[in-house]
Amino acid sequence: MKRYPFFLFLLLTIAAQSQTKKIAIIPEPVSVTEKAGTFILKNNFTISVSANDADALGAAKQLLNALTVPTGYKGSVKQGGSGAIQLRLLSSPDNSLGNEGYKLSVSPGGVVISANKAAGLFYGSQTLLQLLPKDIESKKAVSGISWSAPAVDVTDQPRFGWRGMMFDVSRHFFTKAEVKQFIDDMVKYKYNMLHWHLTDDEGWRIEIKSLPKLTEVGAWRVKREGKWANSTNPFPNEPKTYGGFYTQDDIKEVVQYAKERFVTILPEVDVPGHSLATVAAYPELSCSPGPFEVTAGAPFMMWYNGGHDALVDNTVCPANENVYAFLDKVFTELAQLFPFEYIHVGGDETAKNYWEKYDQVKELMKREGLKNMDEVQSYFVKRVEKIVTSKGKKLIGWEEIIQGGLPPSATVMSWKGIEKGIEAAKMGHKVVMTPAPFVYLDYYQGEPSVEPPVYAGLRMKKVYEFDPVPSGVDASLVLGGQANLWTEQLSRFRSVQYMLWPRALAVSESIWSPKEKKNWDSFVEKVQQHFGRFDAAQTRYARSMYDPIITTRESRGYVEVTMAGEIEGLDIYYSIDETIPDNYFPKYTSPIVLPSDAAHLKVITYKDGKKVGQPISLSIAELRERMQ
Repeated sequence: MKRYPFFLFLLLTIAAQSQTKKIAIIPEPVSVTEKAGTFILKNNFTISVSANDADALGAAKQLLNALTVPTGYKGSVKQGGSGAIQLRLLSSPDNSLGNEGYKLSVSPGGVVISANKAAGLFYGSQTLLQLLPKDIESKKAVSGISWSAPAVDVTDQPRFGWRGMMFDVSRHFFTKAEVKQFIDDMVKYKYNMLHWHLTDDEGWRIEIKSLPKLTEVGAWRVKREGKWANSTNPFPNEPKTYGGFYTQDDIKEVVQYAKERFVTILPEVDVPGHSLATVAAYPELSCSPGPFEVTAGAPFMMWYNGGHDALVDNTVCPANENVYAFLDKVFTELAQLFPFEYIHVGGDETAKNYWEKYDQVKELMKREGLKNMDEVQSYFVKRVEKIVTSKGKKLIGWEEIIQGGLPPSATVMSWKGIEKGIEAAKMGHKVVMTPAPFVYLDYYQGEPSVEPPVYAGLRMKKVYEFDPVPSGVDASLVLGGQANLWTEQLSRFRSVQYMLWPRALAVSESIWSPKEKKNWDSFVEKVQQHFGRFDAAQTRYARSMYDPIITTRESRGYVEVTMAGEIEGLDIYYSIDETIPDNYFPKYTSPIVLPSDAAHLKVITYKDGKKVGQPISLSIAELRERMQ
């Protein structure tokens, strides 16, 4: 009998350890304190809201829907009183929480989320959902689940107010429903800014009622399928049926949908470059005589080390007064549709080789005392800033708007790296850090032979190193950070999700969590638990972190192969005899020199005795191409 309490103690210890493994909150909160016991959600539950606040009631309804759909339970929201889950707006503000922070207390008796503002209640709700079983992400009722959450106290607030994701809907059109799904996916991980890239060379996606040709002509192109940039130019009279656009009613609906989820939308109209769709609709806005076509993917730019030139003029003309009248109409309607204080005007990758040819640009330079093409672009951006300001908005643009002189009130998005962000901040300008080497999520993310072909790669571990505040920069000028997703090579929403997740989890932790709370090994363990949540939600994601990093060098005329895991605990097995390896094949422990008669290296990865990676097969020719 004396041994029974010890046995009970052992069971409780095992249960506690099991419970500890379930706590995998992304992004990592400021503090988490585990307690004894669990909260179990039961049928006919109530969510009570402490105040008659429309936004707080909205947050409660969002949580209600998230709980009732997968559980199949009935639930209700009420104002005041008690409930299994209580959302409390603090009567005396807690300055440590700010506008988006929260406190979450889970105990066997119930759940309390408290915050200064409704946004904090919403983010506390997202954390609560992550404490519940993974099937809470299901879009239909799941039976046989104990809907329990470990008892825990969480105190949390974001490191940055700008936590963005950029969605390019111009290269390929994505439906209104897909944009809403994009918002639903991002808010689970506490993103609050949707940068909506609405115009580019491949399509104009927003209705401007005073300029109907933008969507009648600019939103459509000939259909091309296959590998991006292998496309041919349109044939004469070939139907232009591929594309689409959002009506102004669609825009209003999405803006409201985002607002209900505490997401702000930043619209972008990209000028003066990236404007083929614009000049296809209104060719008189170009310096060039045309004709113009909305590009379907055929190459129209020539890139070289240190710059680029256009093969087809894809700019609006900075010396044409009609351009500024055109933009005044565009920004008038944009300002009425989007409540956010900023409008993004692009400004990136402007090919100026055509400008150099034209008399009207030369005359502009002479009249305004402009010394070079960078100053011509600066002249353009400063005039655009005046238009944007006249609509009661602020201008934000990509880092190239610095060239030739920055408008006084402009905010800069630093994208090629962090250098231009540092430069802008030192000039006293606000910046958003979105450097390609860390947060361009359209780059391939694992072993390139089994990933979509893209011109650059970006492993999740590198993404996790992202810090929006570089050394020596005034942190108060850094609004936050952002992940960017360009869609030249992403024609389906499932492909969009594959590129975002799980790397967007790494970005979320870099822009929400305290810097000192970040830990790569801990993060990886959490990500693996969230894979189950993605499965339950039917969200596509990449398992590329299980791909080995394969490098080669020459060794006395032979190929020497080195393989490493991106994460700890990865076991790599291989074959060179054309058979498909498993975990009974040779295990990689040190560099391999491949014999002359080898044709392929085939690789598979395991973790904790389970196959986790995808099969990789590389020919000797491919391996030689990688030689350092």
